[in-house]
Amino acid sequence: MRSLKILIADDNPDGRAILERYLTRKGHDVASASDGKACLDRALSEDFDIVLLDMNMPVMDGWRAAEQIRAQKTYDELPIIAFTAYAMRGDREKCLDAGCSDYLPKPIDFTALAAMLEKHARA
Repeated sequence: MRSLKILIADDNPDGRAILERYLTRKGHDVASASDGKACLDRALSEDFDIVLLDMNMPVMDGWRAAEQIRAQKTYDELPIIAFTAYAMRGDREKCLDAGCSDYLPKPIDFTALAAMLEKHARA
């Protein structure tokens, strides 16, 4: 897989750091945001291949951030992968309904994450 520019949005600094290290070691260019508003601002002002979006964050939650990103026609095909501790029945559908492209429950399964990145990487 080619190197991707990935935005990680997660309010947990430890979780964000683990994802950053993993993705950087895999050869990807990684940026981060600690809340939904910062994620939205970065997603709309920089060119990312994929957004990894935690759904429960301060300032603006991931559902609202995904909806706001999707509201911009330029970003209607930007892959947004929801990753969240919400893993109850219906949570996946709620994330997809908000505009996320895919869903990955926490704790992150790195094999599943790698498969999702491969699946959603733009050519």
